[in-house]
Amino acid sequence: MPAPRRTQQQRREETRLRLLDATIGCLVEYGFAGTTTQRVQERAGVSRGALLHHFASKADLLAAATHHVAELRLAHIRTETEDGPHDREKGLSLLRTAMSGPHFLAGLELWLAARTDPDLRAALLPAERDVGAAQRAVMADIFGPETAAREDFALLCESLLVLHRGLALTSVLREDPAFDDALLRLWTERFLGAQP
Repeated sequence: MPAPRRTQQQRREETRLRLLDATIGCLVEYGFAGTTTQRVQERAGVSRGALLHHFASKADLLAAATHHVAELRLAHIRTETEDGPHDREKGLSLLRTAMSGPHFLAGLELWLAARTDPDLRAALLPAERDVGAAQRAVMADIFGPETAAREDFALLCESLLVLHRGLALTSVLREDPAFDDALLRLWTERFLGAQP
C-alpha cells in the first residue's frame, strides 16, 4: 500500500525544518561568520525562493534557528528524564551531554554573535530562559529535594551550567577529556558533598 500523500502544510513544515537543520549544520561547520543563506540553501537542498518564502532575511533565519536549537536541547532533556528522577551520576552525565555536541556548539556560535547583534540577542534570550528552566528542573530531580531546597540552589545550578559552557569552549584547544572529568568531580565534591 503506498504511503499517504503529504499535505501542503506538511511539505512546508518539512522544508522549514530542513532549513533550520541546515542552519545548525552550517553554524557548527563554518561558524557564525561562515553561515550564509547560500550555504544554508544548498545544504537544505531547496531553492532560493523556498528559503525566502520561509525566512525573509538572514536575521529571521537565525532567530528561528535560535529557537530550534533551544527546542532540540529541551527535547533531549525531556526525553532522557521522562522516566522520572535519575541518580546523581546519571543525571550529571545527562547534563554534560546536553551541554555539548552539535546543538550546543550551534548555540554557542549564536551566543557569541549575539554579543554584537541586538536583534539576535533579543531572539536568543527567551529561548535560553526556557532551556535554563528545564535544566534547573532536571537538576532538582538529580540532586534531590534536600539540595533543591537550599537557599543557594539557583546559584549552584548556574555555576554548573557556566562550568559546562566553559569546558565546551576550552575543549576546542584541549585534547584531554580526563581534565573535564576531574573538574566536574571536583565541582561535585565541593558543592554537593559526598554521594548520598
